[in-house]
Amino acid sequence: MNFSKADIVKNISKKSLVSAGDAKNILESFLSLIKNKSKLTSVKLSSFGSFSFKKTPKRLGRNPNTKDSYIIPELNKLNFKPSNKIKENLN
Repeated sequence: MNFSKADIVKNISKKSLVSAGDAKNILESFLSLIKNKSKLTSVKLSSFGSFSFKKTPKRLGRNPNTKDSYIIPELNKLNFKPSNKIKENLN
């Protein structure tokens, strides 16, 4: 099941009786807050989970078609770890 930002905006505007534009602003500011704060430290949302940045080391990659090797640079990835309550609800 795919759930897009537009679907989230529709649900926010329906349930909270705000306009779609305001709901979009709320969602965008929430996501940017998570991205910016998690660069410095882990962001924990009670009963939901925590967000943090994880560095992946540089590694050797290979193109399967041409068999050429290349270096994949070190990257920062946003990592999400669900809380135990979310895990219990899913299982």
